[in-house]
Amino acid sequence: MKKVLCFYLENCPYCLQAQKAMDDLMNENPQYKDISVEWIEENDNPDIIDDYDYYATPSMFVDEEKIYEAHLFETYEECKLHVKEVLEKAMEKDEETLCL
Repeated sequence: MKKVLCFYLENCPYCLQAQKAMDDLMNENPQYKDISVEWIEENDNPDIIDDYDYYATPSMFVDEEKIYEAHLFETYEECKLHVKEVLEKAMEKDEETLCL
């Protein structure tokens, strides 16, 4: 499984929504709980965020690839679908592993 990096802001309503979606999805599918997820608070880690290309929070990366970036007026249902895409991407096996 691949690691998920989640960039967020502490008081951002969209970030709180994404955190809730991730918690809900992990409760719905226990396999997701095996995924390593690191939440990085943007204001506390300016040195880390400079290495990633995103505009809005939350933004989620798998293997340095941005899979999800929130947008204004995003509903919880939209957010949850995007977070699920992130978790599914993290569960994909590497092509190298498949060839062995």
